Amino acid sequence: MTWLFALVQTPTEPSRHRVAVWRELKRAGAVTIAQGAWALPDTTQSRAALDRAGGLASEGGGHVAVFAADPQNDAARSVVADLYRDARVEEWREFDADCAKFEAEIASEIAKQKFTFAELEEEEQSLDRLRRWYRDLKRRDVLGLAEAEASAQQLRACESALEHFAELVYAADRSG
Repeated sequence: MTWLFALVQTPTEPSRHRVAVWRELKRAGAVTIAQGAWALPDTTQSRAALDRAGGLASEGGGHVAVFAADPQNDAARSVVADLYRDARVEEWREFDADCAKFEAEIASEIAKQKFTFAELEEEEQSLDRLRRWYRDLKRRDVLGLAEAEASAQQLRACESALEHFAELVYAADRSG
């Protein structure tokens, strides 16, 4: 796999430009390899994110220098790939934890018999957030990690839990 390395230089003040670049890189899934140095797999999405980061850096009087790198030995291949893999695995774990919280919230509402349309709408919004997050994580997971499939199952469980809750809300509404 070819990697893109980005060397980011922005003035320390005002910090909003540096933070905007950092957020753009994190949103794209970039991993820090050294202070001011980031790595991403060489994909169309990564290049677009680096262009956006470069624009944000320019607004603050800085720049982002991008290099394509083809690892030349096993050590080079594993250094960046391991960092990238570890970052994705951690994201999937965080996602799974939020799915578990969602399912616990649904179970709590059922236990309290809080079968209101307002609660259903709130839970639908939470599920929509999980779906968007899953799509973002899946887009960044160019390594095709096994954790992604486990997380897909977690998301399906959340969808089933919400569907069951919705049935209870509608049943409660019909019974008056």
